[in-house]
Amino acid sequence: MGIFVFLPLVLPLTAWPIARLAEQRLHPRTATVLLTGVATVMALCSTVCLVLLMVVGTAQLPGNPLPDGWSDPEVRESVPRHEVAGKAAIPALLAVVAAGGRALLRHHRVRRRAHAALRGLPSTQVAVLPDAAPYAYALPGGPRHALPGGARDRIVVSTAMLDCLASRERRALFAHERAHLTARHHRHLLLVQLAACANPFLRPLRTAVAYTAERWADEEAARAVGSRKAVARAIGTAALVSRATPAPTLPALAAPGPLPRRVAALLAPAPSTRAWPSVFTTVGLALWTAATGAVLSAMFSANSAVTLLLLLGAATPL
Repeated sequence: MGIFVFLPLVLPLTAWPIARLAEQRLHPRTATVLLTGVATVMALCSTVCLVLLMVVGTAQLPGNPLPDGWSDPEVRESVPRHEVAGKAAIPALLAVVAAGGRALLRHHRVRRRAHAALRGLPSTQVAVLPDAAPYAYALPGGPRHALPGGARDRIVVSTAMLDCLASRERRALFAHERAHLTARHHRHLLLVQLAACANPFLRPLRTAVAYTAERWADEEAARAVGSRKAVARAIGTAALVSRATPAPTLPALAAPGPLPRRVAALLAPAPSTRAWPSVFTTVGLALWTAATGAVLSAMFSANSAVTLLLLLGAATPL
């Protein structure tokens, strides 16, 4: 394996430039899909390398249940500074598993509670709750056996929020939330959240996807309503009236993003749908750098896995 087993742990740094530039230069749909894919691949690769390092580190511990051959010098020497790296990978991997499990559990718990709160209401796409607190969010459904209350996609909005919006702004709000459900934005947000749990270097991508997913929904709402200014007024009004509202019911599913930047983007011309900019531009260079980093992560982690499997196979007696 050599030093290559460590590279997937730091290659996410190559995605930092595109995490920022994608928000400004790429279409929100392209940016969301691209950043989610890059973050997922890099997170998987860094986790695989942590597992490989943990195997080498665990084999050094006295009383471990692994075969004796796995602690042979050939296996240990496959990792530079195996005494430190191998043992340090054990708590690191445990922390990754704990953080990822906690994020999944919280995501599932929030969705279950939100669906349970709608039990007894008419099974319509829009659920209007009589509440003095202004809020609106998209609630994705799921398997009926896992989620109560019908488990269908729904838009939840309070009467206080509807009272604050004009007719066209209500249409823009519903179109925005409907876009979240249609594009399954909660999956993108969950994937990048898990990726950030697996490797802290991927946190800028999580922040960028939270913004680009909102911008994607903004653009879909503008296309549905036919007015970018109406959507800008709707999200601006919704943000102002809900500013004093406590934390949203669905913090794991709602990611409002920086409001001034979203409004400014809606008041500007619609972004180009061109998917892949030229490599001779700044954003093109950053994009290809991130893509190269993801490919190298996959290559190095696969190479390290195959190398370690061959060494363990040779060291394990039949």
